[in-house]
Amino acid sequence: MLPLLILALQTAPAQAAPAAPEKEPPRFTQCMDLATGDPAKALTDAVQWRSEGGGFLARQCLGVAYANQGKWAAAAGTFEDAAREAEIAKDARAPQFWASAGNAWIAAREPAKARAAIDAALAAGTLAGLELGEAHLDRGRAMVALGDMEAARSDIDKALTYAASDPLAWLLSATLARRGGDLPRAASDITEALRRSGDDPSVQLEAGNIAAASGNEADARTAWSRVIELAPGTALATAARNALAQFSATEK
Repeated sequence: MLPLLILALQTAPAQAAPAAPEKEPPRFTQCMDLATGDPAKALTDAVQWRSEGGGFLARQCLGVAYANQGKWAAAAGTFEDAAREAEIAKDARAPQFWASAGNAWIAAREPAKARAAIDAALAAGTLAGLELGEAHLDRGRAMVALGDMEAARSDIDKALTYAASDPLAWLLSATLARRGGDLPRAASDITEALRRSGDDPSVQLEAGNIAAASGNEADARTAWSRVIELAPGTALATAARNALAQFSATEK
């Protein structure tokens, strides 16, 4: 029997923070530069700015600083605080902050909290284009983690409509299709993911999974070998080696 690996829900964020608004105050630019280049120092700067009346922009910077340190739960909570404060101020950026909170909750492995935050982001009805697509993608990821595959499919299909340029949307769609036994769609969607991000080891791993499920051993071996080449010493490489070993075991 051919090995079928299950691609785990990815926890890395698709977007660590909302796009910076136009015509930001100089203090915001300064804080965000620190959040990217020296996030530990940005924490101090953002807290001080907050005490000086920096409002939700200071909270946004603080959330980005937490995210860039991998402190996902702290980042998510801070983005939620920014969203609530922006709502009180009737600022149109509140849905972006909710979406960032949802993304960070996914990275923190808190899918229920992610779903709630993204629901709040979508409820405003103002997200559009790529932002709308990424919000649906993140909610789809949350729904996969919560075991609601029907809801996940609905969200991921919307993500493919509004964020078709994002290879993660095609990767997760392909994985969901494989899990549901729809191998033709899985093959079609993973082809799109490969076209956009062929050097991503996660994409290559899933390409191998789908090839194996379809009975194409040669393509499965090629894809899994590519994972090992692209990401040596990682969990993805270990999964690919295990899959290749299972093939060897079935041949004996």
